[in-house]
Amino acid sequence: MNKILSYVRRCVEDYDMIQPGDRVAVGVSGGKDSLVLLTALARLREFYPKPFTVEAYTLDMGHVDGGVGMDFTQVAEYCKEIDVPFTLLPSEIHHIIFDLRKEKNPCSMCAKMRRGALHNALKERGISKIALGHHFDDAVETFFLSLFYEGRLSCFQPVTWLDRTGISQIRPLLYCGEGLIRNAAERNHLPVVFNPCPADGYTKRQEVKELLHTLDKQYPGLKSRIFGAMQGLPLPAWGPVEHRRVPPPEEP
Repeated sequence: MNKILSYVRRCVEDYDMIQPGDRVAVGVSGGKDSLVLLTALARLREFYPKPFTVEAYTLDMGHVDGGVGMDFTQVAEYCKEIDVPFTLLPSEIHHIIFDLRKEKNPCSMCAKMRRGALHNALKERGISKIALGHHFDDAVETFFLSLFYEGRLSCFQPVTWLDRTGISQIRPLLYCGEGLIRNAAERNHLPVVFNPCPADGYTKRQEVKELLHTLDKQYPGLKSRIFGAMQGLPLPAWGPVEHRRVPPPEEP
């Protein structure tokens, strides 16, 4: 976790993600990425020179598997252990997307509905910053998804200001590879919650993930070189990065 914490701090500093007095909400899905992010930010707040607080928000999508929904009890207990307030937000997003609308390609609408529900909850509570668990591999995959399916060079931004809601999205795990995150979650026995979403593992992102995994085996270090090339592109996602260049993330 120390290596994760080092990368998170560097990313936060490189992109000036956190300001003194910030209340940082962490979107905790129950997956390994968001739980590692929560752990890292909870530790970072203890010594970061800009004081900030951390709060965990989990949106219950209403997924069920065999008649049983997702159980976030252990996540709530873990938040208590690390002294982070935890809020569970119920929703019927799964029912709307899969039962009522019967979406064939549900991921885009699901993401929009999740963002809307989370942002509304944060606005009601006076919070204007949310940390998301997108990491190094997510960035490379998103770049290729945009290239393959939209014909453009694009990626999510490390810091995104949403003027309609007045909320800033930050992605402090951007320098952390998925393998590093997976190992950190296992070594620290984080309470990862199984996701029963019927679309999980059957998406365009999964196809790109598998393609990049194959290519990275054939051309070792390919993903890191792609990430470095992305930093050098004049994309709105990265901006002028001459003073922000960092070594590519180390894999375990």
